[in-house]
Amino acid sequence: MQDIMIIGIAGGSGSGKTTLAQNIREAFSDDIVILCHDYYYKSNEGISLEERKKLNYDHPNSFDTDLLIEQLRQLKAGNTIYHPVYSFVEHTRLNETVEVKPAKVVIVEGILIFENEELCDLMDIKVFVDTAGDVRIIRRLLRDVKERGRDLDSVINQYLGTVKPMHEEFVDPSKRRADIIIPEGGCNAVALSMLLERVRNFIYKE
Repeated sequence: MQDIMIIGIAGGSGSGKTTLAQNIREAFSDDIVILCHDYYYKSNEGISLEERKKLNYDHPNSFDTDLLIEQLRQLKAGNTIYHPVYSFVEHTRLNETVEVKPAKVVIVEGILIFENEELCDLMDIKVFVDTAGDVRIIRRLLRDVKERGRDLDSVINQYLGTVKPMHEEFVDPSKRRADIIIPEGGCNAVALSMLLERVRNFIYKE
C-alpha cells in the first residue's frame, strides 16, 4: 500500500469546495490529484435525454460511489486508475476516461461524499465547507448557465425541486462526520493556511 493522504471536501452545491481543492493543488502541483464525485454520476444511458433531465441528481443513488471507492483503493495500492467523464449537457457518461496516477495526496470533492460511511472510512481528513444558502444558489445559477448550458428557469426549478430538499436531507446532516468545518470555503484564508500546513508536513515528512 502507498502512503497516501486522502482529503475529503464536502459541502452544498456552490459552497466553494472546488475553489478550496484547487487552492490546495496549486500549492503542491504534482503531489496532488483531485477526484470529483461528479465524475461518477451514473450513466443512465438506457433512457432518453428528456427523461434524464428529470432525474434527481442530488440524491446519493444518482452516483456510482462504489466505483469511486474502488478507484481510491487502487490509488492507495499504487495503481493507475481511469475515472469516468460525465457530460452535464447530455446528462450521461462519455465514452472517454481520464488517466490518474497515484500521488501523495488525493482530494475527493463532492456534495455527498460524507453521506457514504465506507467512503468516509478511506479519508484521513474530512472538511465540510459551510456557506450560506443565498451565496450557494447564486454561484450555482452562474455556473449552470455559463458552464453547463442551462437556462435560468430550469436551474431554479431544479434547485427548488431537488437541490434544496436533498441538501436539507443528506448534505447538511453529513457535516457531523467532518473533522473540520470551514465557513466560506476557499475564501477562508486562515483555514486554508492550516490545511496547507498539514499537507506540507505530510508530503515533506522525514
